[in-house]
This record gives sequence, structure tokens and C-alpha cells, in this order.
Amino acid sequence: MQLGLINSAWAQSGRETVWGLQKTKALGFDTVDIFADPLDISIQERQLIRRECERLQLPIVSVCCVATGLIDFNPSVQRFHIDRCAQYLDMVYEFGGRNLLLVLGEYIWNREVIPPVHQWRLAVESCRRLGDYAAELGLQIALELEPFPLSLLNNVDNMVRFLDDVAHPAVAANIDVSHLCLAKVAPAEIRRLKGRAIHVHISDCDGQVHGDLPPGRGVVDFAPYLQEIAALNIDGAVSIELEYSPEPSKIEAWVTEAYTATNRLMRAAGLRG
Repeated sequence: MQLGLINSAWAQSGRETVWGLQKTKALGFDTVDIFADPLDISIQERQLIRRECERLQLPIVSVCCVATGLIDFNPSVQRFHIDRCAQYLDMVYEFGGRNLLLVLGEYIWNREVIPPVHQWRLAVESCRRLGDYAAELGLQIALELEPFPLSLLNNVDNMVRFLDDVAHPAVAANIDVSHLCLAKVAPAEIRRLKGRAIHVHISDCDGQVHGDLPPGRGVVDFAPYLQEIAALNIDGAVSIELEYSPEPSKIEAWVTEAYTATNRLMRAAGLRG
């Protein structure tokens, strides 16, 4: 697999997007994922990102999208987010990417007011519609497993059940190693995603709270997870996801540390030659 970075890691730098892409390539990353909203980014910036990645020979694999409104009980909000996600898919296509990394969100009101099955059904229907459009573009959707108690997709059981309900070849799973650790999902559970996972996120955490730290700064035992991921034979990328460094002025060192640690872990697992 290739080793990538979600470009939001550079957000603290205060520098332009192109600077972050150049740093990503210089550190040795194979690919990059883009965290940008097509409703907020200008066409000039989009073209700049595409051209610079082509110049750097740094392929864009994934674009990250949080669309909690897909499961909102208001039809107008649902329609807006279907349209918004379609624009995300257009941007993935424009970038020459492979997938849209989609976060569905959580049940509202503690699952007490609106029946959970209703929000689940909304998510399934939305993902089928988006899967149709992704397929038209030759793309896929990678659903992220979130470790929070009220998240729709918060363990492998729910991910498998959701993929079964959607039953669309363009809709698959993303594996996030620190999220699996936080959700207390055993590495062996990953085997159930054989042929159904297309993208991987990696970071560390303290085992209790979502952290997205460089590997080695938390408690995640990466080797068993990466061994199971290697057995899936995913034709894709392992992308490092980082949250804010406690020392913003040292963000380059923060990303470098994450690259070095992840490269070592992937090579030990036979995931990177």
C-alpha cells in the first residue's frame, strides 16, 4: 500500500495549501488526501491543487467529507447534503482521486425522540443515491468508522450491517486504526471487511479520547491491526490523520515524526516495500 497524508495536518502552519503539498512530497509521502469543502474553495484553488499535485507527482487518493446532515430529519437539509456530497464527488473526479471519505455522523437526541431505525434508513438511502453518482464517475465512497457511542458506524458489526443494507458496489469501508482502538474493536474483526475496505487512516490516541496523534505518542498496538490490514490486500493508501500539534510552530517536526513512525510500522507489516 502507499503511504499518504491528509493535508489538514498542515492547517496550523498558516501557510498556503501549495506549501503543504510541497512539504508532503519532500518528506517522502506517496499520496495525499485533501480536506476541503467544494462550497468554500474557489475554482482557482482547486485547479492550483490539481496542477501542483500533478507537478509533484503526488496523487490525490481521497477527499474527506463530513456530512452529518444526510441523516437529519428535515428533508430540506437532507437534499442540501445530497447535493453537497455530489459536489464533493465532482471534486474527487476533478482531482483524479479514487474515493470520497464520508463521515455520516451520529444519532440525535440520545436516540430517544426519533427512532434510530429512521436515521439508519435515511443514511442507507442517501448512500445508495450517492453510490449511484459515484459509480457514474468511476469513483467509490469510503465510509469512516467513528468511535463515538452515538455514531451510526461505531464498530465493525454496524459497518458490515450498513454495507449489507446499502448493497452498492461503489460504497465501501474506511479503516481507521485509532478509531478501532478507541471502539475496543479487536484486530481480528478487520477480517470481516475483506473485499469491503478500500482506504485506511492511521494515527495514535490515549485509548480513551479521540486524538489523532503521531504513531508512538499514544497506546495503540499497531502491529496486530496492520497485520490484519495487510491480509486484506487493499489496493489503496494508508493515510496519516493528524490533529493539532501542541507546538504549532513545530508542525513540520510533528508531521515528520508521524511519517517516520508510520513508514517503519508499514514496512514491518509488509505494507510498504
